[in-house]
Amino acid sequence: MAQREETVPVEPVGGARAWIVWGVAVGGYFLAMLHRNGLGVAALEAQERFDVGPALLSVLPMLQLLVYVLLQVPSGLLADRLGPRHTLVIGMGAMSVGACLFALAPGVEAAVGGRFLIGLGDALVFLNVIRLAALWFPRSRYALVSGLTGVVGGAGQVASAAPLAWALEGVGWVPAFLATAGLTALMASLVLVIVRDRPAGAAGRATVAAPIPVWEALREALRARGPRIGMVHHAAVMAPFTMMMVLWGYPFLVGGLGLAEGTAALTLTALAAGALWTAPFAGAVIGRRPGARVWLGLTLATSASTGLVLLVAWPGGAPTPVGVAVLAVLALGQTLAPTISFDFARDGVPASRTGVASGLVNMAGFSTTVLCTVLAGSVLQVLPEAPTSFQWAFAPICATTLAATVALWAMVLRGTRRA
Repeated sequence: MAQREETVPVEPVGGARAWIVWGVAVGGYFLAMLHRNGLGVAALEAQERFDVGPALLSVLPMLQLLVYVLLQVPSGLLADRLGPRHTLVIGMGAMSVGACLFALAPGVEAAVGGRFLIGLGDALVFLNVIRLAALWFPRSRYALVSGLTGVVGGAGQVASAAPLAWALEGVGWVPAFLATAGLTALMASLVLVIVRDRPAGAAGRATVAAPIPVWEALREALRARGPRIGMVHHAAVMAPFTMMMVLWGYPFLVGGLGLAEGTAALTLTALAAGALWTAPFAGAVIGRRPGARVWLGLTLATSASTGLVLLVAWPGGAPTPVGVAVLAVLALGQTLAPTISFDFARDGVPASRTGVASGLVNMAGFSTTVLCTVLAGSVLQVLPEAPTSFQWAFAPICATTLAATVALWAMVLRGTRRA
């Protein structure tokens, strides 16, 4: 007979020790984001190094992202069974080995293996940083810590551009990627030494879930209203700008809006970095006024839908100021998505089993990203020179964002009527 999970009514108090534990763990998330996006600045060198064309080269980031998506629920289950500390060490170890393999790969086959391991490790990191926030901080601080986690991840995303490009140019391919592998291994060691699954003296609070069947864990998460709202919100708000950052934002700014290449790169980086400050602010507001997350989430989803409709439906293509403004709105939504979506995911689920719920929320957003990124590429392959090619290419992400926004409104209004 499985043991019943014991809980205590007293919440964790947070404090300096909690911030140290979170700080070490979130350093792993910073490196995971650097690994995830690092191939972008190395694309041209990778094409020459592995002697592959653009089509085959594009398989590397898509494979890594697909592995990340497919492993979200299994990663959540593993996190719930092993606890955050050991799962983080496994994830960072996989990323470190993957980065070594990618650095030393003699051909594209080994490079694919390296990116697979990086995607596997990446899938284990974010969920466990979020779980540590749930186990070390009071419920009222969870949104703030989630927002700060997003800021650190965004900083890792920014670091994967210019700093990694400078390293590749300065010391070369092998030393640059071996350095990222070494940093990741060092961070795994710090996690093992410093991070603990729960505060000292919290013996009555379960941090590892009592074993339950996979389908029961999924049903538990999907039965709760909070994770379902988090999934829909993440699909509506996180996916659009993530798709732009992964692949299509730079081509759209250059080919769709006519910006110079340097201006386009600077614009995309500025949009991604400029919105980071909003996440801690939103988290602090939500912690003090939990009801604010509903209306903030609805506003972000509705704004993203409206912006994408403008991009797709504007006769002859949106003018440059409108296009950049829409991307700014999408960047803001992506920045705030973790703060809101994962705060919803905690509703109605025990703290020791938030891994599955958070995995489902993350899977919803990244599944939408992968699907719409591939569909956009297919459209651009068919209509490479058409004046409205990007309008047609962005039609799938516009459709999924609209559908998710309508579903979000329906779920919120139904819940309001019941209340």
